[in-house]
Amino acid sequence: MPILSIITAAYSPSADFIPDTIKGVCAQELPGEWELEWLVQEDGANPRLADHFAEIPHVRYEASRANLGVAASRNLALSRAQGSLIQVLDSDDVLLPGALSSVIPAFSNPNVHWAVAQADDLLPDGKRVSWASAIPYGTVKAGAVNRWAESKGGNWPIHCAGLMLRASALRAVGGWVGLPSDEDLGMFAALSEIADGYNVDKVTWLYRQHPGQTTKSGGTGHLSEATRRLALQRALAVRSTGLSFTDPSSWTEVDYSLDVAPATKKQGNHPVTE
Repeated sequence: MPILSIITAAYSPSADFIPDTIKGVCAQELPGEWELEWLVQEDGANPRLADHFAEIPHVRYEASRANLGVAASRNLALSRAQGSLIQVLDSDDVLLPGALSSVIPAFSNPNVHWAVAQADDLLPDGKRVSWASAIPYGTVKAGAVNRWAESKGGNWPIHCAGLMLRASALRAVGGWVGLPSDEDLGMFAALSEIADGYNVDKVTWLYRQHPGQTTKSGGTGHLSEATRRLALQRALAVRSTGLSFTDPSSWTEVDYSLDVAPATKKQGNHPVTE
């Protein structure tokens, strides 16, 4: 059966809203034969969130037991994912009923490798604020969002915190980029440059606004110009290669559940197991 994998990077000092996130996931009903798994990767040297997920169906929780950041946490979760589709979900955001079933059909087109539906901002007082989509609904051709971003000073018209992605395509571009912020833009700039996407005309999730969210409290706001510049540079670099995912007819099914042995390295002429 096809599997959809939700990936969530969690961090206990900013986990006040996880109960609402859990409720949103538990309310999802997938279409047809689809199955759901939720990969939660807790960042931080002192994990404290395991009990939140102990009784939740379909959750595969793991603690990194180190301070690694969002990009590394998501990539570690990706290494455990069994799904052919990946749904990004931050630990403070909320999926609305029917969210996943509204986006999955976009991937019936084999040329579509990413999709996103609309989000309302969820304010601290509980009010919702809607926003008009900056680009047309429907198929988004490869490269279109990056050219839009280039014309807007490195601001993208797609909210990466709500992306659904083909797992193979996400892995092929290296997962999330190792940046202190905008790690999702670094990934998305490469993928959307070589692959078509789809902009879904429906509000399916809530983007929570609060003082403790990473974009407001992470201490990396002063690096935003540099991180977004790198995302633009990555789009330009990929464009210059002529790479394309727009003809997936030659793609083959891959089993990603690989066995990995303990790490070894050479010390002199002798391999050493760590």
